[in-house]
Amino acid sequence: MEKSGKLALSGGCAGAINGLFGGGGGMVLLPMLSGYVGMEEDNLFPASVAMIFPICMTSLLSSGQAIPWSTALPYLIGGSLGGLAAGLWGQHIPTLWLHRFLGALILWSGVRYLC
Repeated sequence: MEKSGKLALSGGCAGAINGLFGGGGGMVLLPMLSGYVGMEEDNLFPASVAMIFPICMTSLLSSGQAIPWSTALPYLIGGSLGGLAAGLWGQHIPTLWLHRFLGALILWSGVRYLC
């Protein structure tokens, strides 16, 4: 399969996971872009972030549910500030540390869901 087909398949898997569970598409996208598509380490996180936003918006809009703005707004403000800080400082964090942190976060999330 050519690279554009692999990218489309990776995006489709991320979108399906995101739509079914209301999040988590990025946890599928990173390993697929790395292992299946062979994307370079320096491009993984920025590409994943750029892809996951429209995937999340598509999942939200296709659900047919109203957005609870009063609940969402504080998270959007905090998330925007956190995203800004991570964008500015994240490029100075070694990729290995980012991988380990993401792996620990995925494991912690999995244990929380099981318990």
